[in-house]
Amino acid sequence: MAVDPIQAEGFALQVERLYAGLIRIACAPEPALSLSKGLASETCDSEPSLGGKLLYAGELDEEARALLEAANIAGAASLAASADAAKSKQALRDGVVDFLVTSLDEALRILKNEIRKRETVAVCVALEPEMIEAEMLERGVAPDLLRPGAADSLEDQTLLCWRVASSPSIWLPKLDAIAGASLDSKDVTARRWLRLAPRYLGRLAQGVRVMRCRESAAANFIERVREEVERGEIGVRVELRLSREWQSEQYSFAPSTC
Repeated sequence: MAVDPIQAEGFALQVERLYAGLIRIACAPEPALSLSKGLASETCDSEPSLGGKLLYAGELDEEARALLEAANIAGAASLAASADAAKSKQALRDGVVDFLVTSLDEALRILKNEIRKRETVAVCVALEPEMIEAEMLERGVAPDLLRPGAADSLEDQTLLCWRVASSPSIWLPKLDAIAGASLDSKDVTARRWLRLAPRYLGRLAQGVRVMRCRESAAANFIERVREEVERGEIGVRVELRLSREWQSEQYSFAPSTC
């Protein structure tokens, strides 16, 4: 089933924003217990990761789906809950969760093993969140990260969105490579996102890319794309949007044959 382009971009943007908050926690000297607090602005010298950490996302609603994807990209193990069988099975089909289980015991067996290896995994328990939370409290299961209560503010960054007119499986990887080459060597969080986001978002963000970076990197990327389209090395029309603070700029580059 085809994914609506507007919905795909909206989902990708939501996941990216949550990822940015998670990665800021990974860069902090002492990771906080909530995504809405303690979001340090330090820059990591090496690629940050939340490997070995457990995130509890609560009810598997649309926000939780985005949060689980963000946690996957950031390297954390994550847990969600839902008594809605249809919703849970759809999340499994979409690749939002890796395992759908019927008890906290089953979930913990999977999570403990992957957390020990510092691997990414997303598990959903087919029960009401209130039941799972009561059992977690009773058994002393304390997540390292909780669902955010408020969005993080990242006004110091520029957000880039790009898509191609056709054949995204051919041209988006080439544009991803240009984006990677446009980043500064210290932009490790953007590099991790650029490498892992297409893998985890899959068809849910089909045909679109988003990336948060410094304004200089965004300008470098736009100029490189323009040059490669003009030289004929990119043979498809590329649509770009650059957003910062309250401003948004649109760009469209097309080969002379288009």
